[in-house]
Amino acid sequence: MKAIVMNGTGGCEMLEHVERPDPVVGSGQALVDIAFAGVNFMDIGVRQGIAWTETPNPKILGVEGVGRVVAVGDGVEGFSPGQRVAWAYAPGSYAERIAIPAASLVPVPDAIDDRTAASVMMQGLTASHFATDFYPVQPGDVAFVHAAAGGLGLLLSQIVKLRGGQVIGRVSSDEKVAAAKDAGADHVIVDAEGRFAEEALRLTNGEGVHVVYDGSGPKTFQGSLDVLRRSGVFCWYGPVLGGPGPIDIMSVPKSIKIGYGVFFDHIHTPELLRARSVQLFDWITEGKLRVRIGGEYPLADAARAHADMESRKTTGKLLLVP
Repeated sequence: MKAIVMNGTGGCEMLEHVERPDPVVGSGQALVDIAFAGVNFMDIGVRQGIAWTETPNPKILGVEGVGRVVAVGDGVEGFSPGQRVAWAYAPGSYAERIAIPAASLVPVPDAIDDRTAASVMMQGLTASHFATDFYPVQPGDVAFVHAAAGGLGLLLSQIVKLRGGQVIGRVSSDEKVAAAKDAGADHVIVDAEGRFAEEALRLTNGEGVHVVYDGSGPKTFQGSLDVLRRSGVFCWYGPVLGGPGPIDIMSVPKSIKIGYGVFFDHIHTPELLRARSVQLFDWITEGKLRVRIGGEYPLADAARAHADMESRKTTGKLLLVP
């Protein structure tokens, strides 16, 4: 089979389209032909040496996708050859085929096409966690969403709106404003330098927002603190751009609460994974949640997909097509 491997830590030049042996299905696993693989910032982090450091190179990148079951191993129940499935975390997804633990799989209903299923798993489950568990948005709450035109930001904004909240979105360029507004953002601030707090405070009559979702790295950390109201909630996520450094707990202002949101806490059992996924699929089929695909690339062009994502010029979800 063809796959994308990284041969070392570094830039996009570390990615290579190679021939690898077909995986062999083991006990408790399903063998899946991959139709689409999702591209995530996590993959860039792996390439840069931030994660998966214990796995030797060359290794196949990617964690998310959709496909069709080819075979199942001993002990697998509930899945059979020919069935369409999706997954949110299975290392080795930048490939034509994968052997994956059945516990990581979600059945894909007929009403959901392959592109949508591949686009909504990682970012959709993350957005669901942020808006329903980490901070359960209530009607009338105001949320500040960084990178509001990205794949995660677009889904997060829609889920906040589904729960009756208001959204102030931040985007890096004028070209992204329309996408953020189309996802339901009530206000959109164009800012590439981390200077957004004053405008957000003006929009909230000086009170600040109830929750801020920030995966934009250290340069936005202080602004996100400033934009919160008293007892507000700061959801920090995404390791690729780095953290804010050590925090003096006694310097944290306004009795706010700061935490690091990890979507695995939302789906820490197979039952929760499937229940949360069904909720996403239901929202999509009911027309309440729309998935925006920002680009499709042949598997061989994974390096270009990484470069485009790192450039911050893309909107929506990026997919690889084996």
